[in-house]
Amino acid sequence: MLLGVNHSTVSRRIDAFEKKLGTRLFERLPSGYFITPAGEEMSRSAARIEAEFDTIGRRVTGRDAQLEGLLRVTVHDSLAQKLLMPDLVAFGREYPGIELELIISHSMADLARREADVAIRISNDPPDSLVGRRIVRYATSIYASHEYLAQHENLKNHTDLTWIGWNDRVPDPQWVRDSPYPDVPARNLIYHPLTQLEAVKAGMGLAMLPCFMADTEPTLRRVPPATATPNRDIWILTHEDLRHTARVRLFTDFIAKAMLARKDLLEGRSPINSPASVR
Repeated sequence: MLLGVNHSTVSRRIDAFEKKLGTRLFERLPSGYFITPAGEEMSRSAARIEAEFDTIGRRVTGRDAQLEGLLRVTVHDSLAQKLLMPDLVAFGREYPGIELELIISHSMADLARREADVAIRISNDPPDSLVGRRIVRYATSIYASHEYLAQHENLKNHTDLTWIGWNDRVPDPQWVRDSPYPDVPARNLIYHPLTQLEAVKAGMGLAMLPCFMADTEPTLRRVPPATATPNRDIWILTHEDLRHTARVRLFTDFIAKAMLARKDLLEGRSPINSPASVR
């Protein structure tokens, strides 16, 4: 259980709490516990108290003007590993009083509850409750390994080619039908971008990957037409109450500048390796 105790312990504690209050919070029925009107009112009051407590915590932190202390940053692992790690290291060296705690996650962290102070997120629709800035829209392209291209005679015959699939349950998902290779089936579903990158490098098949991940890989080539297609936005976000905190402001400005310095790579305009010479 999330509480870390068994059901009987929870039941005893509820009984003791109800006895102390002199009212029933739950009706005990054969099908389970059902909250009473008194319990619902207490739940609403507790939620209001929790929200106020979180607000107080954020505002106290927001008045912190010191360039020191812990800064929790949640970031997508592909951005951390394939783009930002040198900049995170550089930030730590330049501001040794600020300790970074990296929370690697693909989902929006609940900044309101202080799971993180800053979120670096891939999203075209960030939550309205957060503030920040859109940095850039990254691009994707089609990639294959040198070995795969050689084995399949530079893609001249499509009959034995495969796409590496994402979370699709059909061999011809919409993104395949919209691609330059709509007759190539998707196989071997891999939901994780970094794992899919490794699969492409090992010669599993064709893949649609972010240019910032794949263009720097010397064993990969873009597959014709080698077009870089705009995909999703990258945002740096925080909570309204934290936006003026010195270390939050410093970090967000530092990382935004670092990403904009790599704008060509993110938007697919600076492949280190030329596209495969296939038509």
